[in-house]
Amino acid sequence: MSLEEYIEQHSSPENEVLSAINRDTNIHILNPHMLSGQVQGRVLSFLSQMIRPKRILELGTFTGYSALCLAEGLPEDGELITIEHNDELEPVIRHNLALSPLGNKIHLIIGDAKEILNHESQITNHKYELVFVDADKREYSEYLDLVYPLVVPGGWILADNTLWDGHIIDSAYDRDKQTLGLRAFNDKVAADPRLEQVILPLRDGLTLIHKK
Repeated sequence: MSLEEYIEQHSSPENEVLSAINRDTNIHILNPHMLSGQVQGRVLSFLSQMIRPKRILELGTFTGYSALCLAEGLPEDGELITIEHNDELEPVIRHNLALSPLGNKIHLIIGDAKEILNHESQITNHKYELVFVDADKREYSEYLDLVYPLVVPGGWILADNTLWDGHIIDSAYDRDKQTLGLRAFNDKVAADPRLEQVILPLRDGLTLIHKK
């Protein structure tokens, strides 16, 4: 038994909806490893339940798994807005969200996250207690600049894939644009006195960022 398997066996299981989304994503969707999965999904759920956000913003929906996990911490009148650039995933996402009553709290927007954050007042007129960044790794630094003003003081930003399968410290990836984007993001966060942060070695790296 691997350590990863041990952790999974001793962590709370997925509910039936999340298990179905996990299974179907792995069978039918390209790059299924992008799905958060059981352990990270429980971490996202627990963090959301601890923060108790009224409004959540997610950049990068994939098949909707992480959105449903994060939505577990929303109050009855809470809302999660999630932005996905790949329009081919829209039918899959909408189907998956409809499997759960929490789907009624999730508002899906298809489009480029930077464009939407720059121009859509329906997004930028609100403040968020929690933001989850899991979109184009090359643009993480720009996402940070765009979402920072939208996060309430004392609010949280979570950034996924910040260790990038170890590539973040591997010189063999010094010309890889996604690796370079994540390195720049990690350095930017670490140097910003307005923020407190910790990188958790969870799956592919999850950074917890606290806006002072």
